[in-house]
Amino acid sequence: MDFPVAVALAEFVPTLPVGTNWRYEPKFDGHRTVMWREASTVRLQARSGRNVTPVWMDLALAGLNMLPPDTVLDGEAVIYADGKIDFAAAQSRAASTPARARRLAEDLPAHFAAWDILVHPDHGDVRARPYDARRALLLDLFQEYDVQPPIQAVPMTDDPDVAMTWYQQLREHGVEGIVCKPATSVYRAGRIWKKVRHADTVDAEIVGYTGPAARPRALVVRLPGGRIALTQALKASLAAQVSAYLVASGPSRSARTRAGETYRTTGPGPVVEVLAGTTRHAVVTPTRLRNS
Repeated sequence: MDFPVAVALAEFVPTLPVGTNWRYEPKFDGHRTVMWREASTVRLQARSGRNVTPVWMDLALAGLNMLPPDTVLDGEAVIYADGKIDFAAAQSRAASTPARARRLAEDLPAHFAAWDILVHPDHGDVRARPYDARRALLLDLFQEYDVQPPIQAVPMTDDPDVAMTWYQQLREHGVEGIVCKPATSVYRAGRIWKKVRHADTVDAEIVGYTGPAARPRALVVRLPGGRIALTQALKASLAAQVSAYLVASGPSRSARTRAGETYRTTGPGPVVEVLAGTTRHAVVTPTRLRNS
């Protein structure tokens, strides 16, 4: 398998799917990260495919010390502060220079919550195996090599009642929802899973922007129902995070929303959270860039 890998994603659904074929995992509020344990090093990949090893060196070192070579794990880089998962701390780390990231790691070290194994040291590329088989391989590997925090497997249940308990009771600890995966599903790129999230925000795909790519003023997003809408003006911190994706997306063209606003298109891009209560209006409110 070549670096980087195109990752599996989840689409938002309003209610928890139920049935004997479903498996449920808590959705930790962090940065989507793929951990590549190679022969003599570890590389960390963001959802976008970027190499983000320099800002997560504490996780890279943990992977080097605990995991066998030829292992690739999919999961979430998270940071705990005051006993709960702190997305702002993870966002700050991800946006830091390598030197600042090392300083941040001294006070708030990162953890890696693994939910899938893509390459196994004994079985090679296992993406074509069903979820249940990959989950068993992941847990067996962690037991065989005595993998301990800061690397750990996310919990999983096949009981929807347990999943709903997680959903209702763990929000204040940084669990933002539940990811639902068919037991028989192979691992492939695209939105192959489902997720139920607390309804104050929804995910919207970035399809364009106004202003320069390096300093975007606003975004154009595709909302869950398919409508294309212009967001409100971006805050400086969010504009800085989004600009890296826009600049890297390559040539753009001019387009118009249904309401007539002119914007520049962008290639397949990341997802931004928008306030759910604003999505029925022509202008929506973005809150943060998502990485998972």
